[in-house]
Amino acid sequence: MNKSIPTFLLLILCCFLFSIQTNAQNSRKELEQQRKEIQKEIRTIRSLLSQTKTEEQSLLTQLNQTNIRIVAQEKLIAVLNAETKSLNSEIVTNKKQIKKLEADLKDLKDDYAKMIYRSYKSKSKNNRIMFILSSENFYQAYKRTQYMKQYTDFRKAQGEQISKKSDLLNVKNDTLLVQKKEKDVLVIEEKEAQEKLEEKKKGQEEIVSKIKKKEKKYISEIKKKQNAERKIDQQIEKIIRDAIAKSNKKAGSKSTNSSKFALTAEAKLVATQFEGNKGKLPWPVEKGFVALRFGTQKHPTLPGITIESNGVRIRTEKGAHARAIYKGTVLQIQSVSGKKALYIQHGNYITIYNNLETVLVKKGEKVSVKQDLGKVFTDKVTNKTTLKFQLWKNTTRLNPALWIYKM
Repeated sequence: MNKSIPTFLLLILCCFLFSIQTNAQNSRKELEQQRKEIQKEIRTIRSLLSQTKTEEQSLLTQLNQTNIRIVAQEKLIAVLNAETKSLNSEIVTNKKQIKKLEADLKDLKDDYAKMIYRSYKSKSKNNRIMFILSSENFYQAYKRTQYMKQYTDFRKAQGEQISKKSDLLNVKNDTLLVQKKEKDVLVIEEKEAQEKLEEKKKGQEEIVSKIKKKEKKYISEIKKKQNAERKIDQQIEKIIRDAIAKSNKKAGSKSTNSSKFALTAEAKLVATQFEGNKGKLPWPVEKGFVALRFGTQKHPTLPGITIESNGVRIRTEKGAHARAIYKGTVLQIQSVSGKKALYIQHGNYITIYNNLETVLVKKGEKVSVKQDLGKVFTDKVTNKTTLKFQLWKNTTRLNPALWIYKM
């Protein structure tokens, strides 16, 4: 019995294997893209943190910056590790495919050799003519002629299959060689990233050790800052509630609910469009990274201390401008400790851009997506340029990271 695979089955197998490899490559391409984005984020963090006057930094600031670097480095290592695993999986799959192709090729060659031998034994032209002439009737002679032609065609097809299998095997071997080289590069990158991480963690431990010596002082400092932040957040919530009440009164709403905007048809459309862009909205600055995330967080070193954040803090470069994340209307401009906070309404959603040095728009003005709103304040002592960004739906605080693209 012939053990070779029919041509159509071979084609189906090749397509299937190609499909598996393509999916694996797509997955690895996504990981590669993630790696490039994280590496870009690390470069941004390094660039922006280097602008800070280190001699003026408190230990808490140094620790915060070290933690930011560690988190970014850990993300990079995780992606590198996933990319290496994906590549390993592809290499294993390719090795199995190569082994299978080699076995198939051997079977094809063995069958072909037997066929050639049988053909050689009966290759005499006289034998073939006698085989046809010895037919009992014309129909049998015709069938024998057809059989000989099919046998010749089949032998030719076997030769072509061997050639195709050999070519496919060569391609797989070349692919495997490239993948092994890629894996070697990734392993080196991961090792370097791990060494940098260990170096940063060592620096973190040294800072923590220093903080422990003056723990009471730093706990007091943190609580004082948190109290100041709470007062500002209370002012923000009051401004939003007042704006809702004023807007609803102007719209002639009979509702006594001061926690929700009574929306016009136009405002409903803006809100719906805003919701439709969840996860795809642009950053409120062109370049930056998140220095403090949304929500309640444990302090990295001081036990029993939690950090409350109603928005995100984005470190950006000196001279940077805040920009609108979506079209809307300037609802309010507030003065906060000598700086400005800008409120923009998008239906029943409000975005707040706090810690601005200057404002380029006026109350009631319509703004477009990515429009410059004002210059972000730079602290003259620490040289830090930080935008405090919040997102609200009526009087409910939302996590900006769920709305802003890859925040």
